[in-house]
Amino acid sequence: MDPLEVIAANCPQGSAVYEILVAHGNLVAQKALALARNLSHLNPDMDFIHEAAMLHDIGIIMTRTPELGCTGALPYICHGYLGRAILEKAGLTRHGRVCERHVGVGITMEDIRSGKLPIPLRDMTPQTLEEQIICYADKFYSKNGHRHPVLEKSAEEIVLGLSPHGQDKVDRFLSWHRQFEAPPNPRSFQS
Repeated sequence: MDPLEVIAANCPQGSAVYEILVAHGNLVAQKALALARNLSHLNPDMDFIHEAAMLHDIGIIMTRTPELGCTGALPYICHGYLGRAILEKAGLTRHGRVCERHVGVGITMEDIRSGKLPIPLRDMTPQTLEEQIICYADKFYSKNGHRHPVLEKSAEEIVLGLSPHGQDKVDRFLSWHRQFEAPPNPRSFQS
């Protein structure tokens, strides 16, 4: 499966949104793959990580986000579940779950209820190692027009951005930060 073909099948090549999806997807995929290589002892699915990282934001095409070139009808918060629908229709169910579960650091049913969010009432938190790696890597790159997309945010900037959404979001990010950024424990060789 070629993620660029999937993107091109859903938005015109050369359009602003196509360019944003490809550029942002490449940055997230590169970071996610680098993290996954450091976690080789956990056997992450490298091909899947690349494909899903490239496609994780495809749902933005159905949102009303003019600064990204998106002229859909729904709010940006919907892009996760919309991406899932697009990819499931293409037979990419596992990839679609990444779309749905990458928003923020994942959205719980309580978040949806208490925030009265316009999204389906179901758990949308990353479950698998691959989902968690992609969600984590995505936090380091913005596509909102306020920051050049190639500049990587610091963990401190990400924590500041997550803080208004609750300590549980900060804690989830920091847990991933410790797990994904810390060097693996050296193996002890006993004779």
